[in-house]
Amino acid sequence: MVVASGRSHRHVGAIAEHLLQNLKDQGFGNARVEGLPQCDWVLIDAGDVIVHVFRPEVRSFYNLEKMWAAEPAPKVRLTG
Repeated sequence: MVVASGRSHRHVGAIAEHLLQNLKDQGFGNARVEGLPQCDWVLIDAGDVIVHVFRPEVRSFYNLEKMWAAEPAPKVRLTG
């Protein structure tokens, strides 16, 4: 999973369009896309790779990094 930010609606759309064109050029033209008309949060599902492109405010609101972060290992107390 890749999480990225654009500075504005136009920037998010441009990043997504550029990525989609590169995927198509490399033979992965069947990527699924959500959110491109609004360009607040564009999701590109290319199979093995999922890309999220956000405007900064939307990225901080949803905070995907926290949701997908690994939980720290529990502390084990050894007695002997």
